[in-house]
Amino acid sequence: MNWASPGEAGFDPEGRPFVISVLVVDAQPLQRFGFRVLLECTPDTEIVGEAGNGAEAVRRITELRPDVVLMDTRMPGADGIEAIRRVVAAGGRSRILVLTTFDVDRYAFAALRAGASGFLLKDIGPEELLLSLIHIKRQAAGRVRRPARR
Repeated sequence: MNWASPGEAGFDPEGRPFVISVLVVDAQPLQRFGFRVLLECTPDTEIVGEAGNGAEAVRRITELRPDVVLMDTRMPGADGIEAIRRVVAAGGRSRILVLTTFDVDRYAFAALRAGASGFLLKDIGPEELLLSLIHIKRQAAGRVRRPARR
């Protein structure tokens, strides 16, 4: 079952389809499994690894250098916000999309201030998650135009 059209993410300058490498970070093994199943059914994404806490996430991001990290906010040990701070401080180039069950503005603002590229609630549909990954990949490649500031 494909949730997005093949090649939805677009093509690189040589005409090859973009493939979005993804690291899934969540304290809950079942959540990680669900994200993995969804993303493995999508031709534009490749799961390169998983992590169950923030400290492990920082190590895996440094090791694997994924295009996008799906990061939960609340995890044991170093939480997602702290992991984002560490990755950004180390000069990591992976984009981080925060996914959480907590509909609390302070988590969203803290994640974005720490350097996350986006913030979504886990009650979104598969299409919205996939389109967000594509948008973030395009943004990283300089293929998204931002509105002019006034």
